[in-house]
Amino acid sequence: MPTRPHQEDCKRTLSGVDFELEENDSRMPIWKFQPVRLLCAIFLLIPFGGLFAADSPEVPVVDAGLGSCRADFTVKDGAGKPIFNAKVSLTIKYGFLSKRKTQVEVGTNSDGKARVTGLPSLPKKPLEFFIKSGTVSTTVTDDPETNCNAVFEVTLKVD
Repeated sequence: MPTRPHQEDCKRTLSGVDFELEENDSRMPIWKFQPVRLLCAIFLLIPFGGLFAADSPEVPVVDAGLGSCRADFTVKDGAGKPIFNAKVSLTIKYGFLSKRKTQVEVGTNSDGKARVTGLPSLPKKPLEFFIKSGTVSTTVTDDPETNCNAVFEVTLKVD
């Protein structure tokens, strides 16, 4: 069996390398050490994974505070492009003789998305959302009693 050269037989010195092969070698073989390094690298990089992912803008949310229903909006123009800062507004009347009212308004993000949460699940009449961008506007009606988590695709076109 060929033997490995001793360190003094080599012309160059390598730090941290033991050229002697002993019968009771207590060092960990390199092939057993590689999976540990891989796992450590994975656990170190997981917290930074969000930095490398393509971040979509956060969806603006307004809470009416009157229930557990919600409505999601995506507002686009006639060409199908998202509209930034289109206003989604709603007035909810409730209480005895509808004397109380809550008004909420939220603007869309760069993807044209917005969310209204906290809508009542049993309103006295369907909710009417008013969506406006510049001089163009439209109205969308929702009845949370039948559709508690509504999703609306709204197109604002200039006629």
